[in-house]
Amino acid sequence: QVRLVESGGGSVQSGGSLRLSCAASGYTFSAACMGWFRQAPENEREWVATIDRNADTDYVDSVKGRFTISRDNTKNMLYLQMNVLKPEDAAMYFCAANRNPSCSRYCSGHLCFDSWGQGTQVTVSS
Repeated sequence: QVRLVESGGGSVQSGGSLRLSCAASGYTFSAACMGWFRQAPENEREWVATIDRNADTDYVDSVKGRFTISRDNTKNMLYLQMNVLKPEDAAMYFCAANRNPSCSRYCSGHLCFDSWGQGTQVTVSS
């Protein structure tokens, strides 16, 4: 079965960096679009970034220039490099898979994704 396991979360000061990882298994990772979402307490789940099978990417405006999504198909790994972190970036971060054969990086709604990890917590102190 599909399994997504996030890691790399933690607590950093504003302006700091973290690199999140997501280990994928149970499906053909290289054929899927992958995404990162986040959810802060009392907020809805928010799309952060998507990468398609060609490694083309898309980002929510609030993280453009600071976050980078990437993938290593040889290791079935998804990454999110987060730089210049701000207190408003604090949230639980989830990786997600869109296994639709015609998936697009522009399909960013949570309904585009059929599989989810359990999340990794990011805390940013000011």
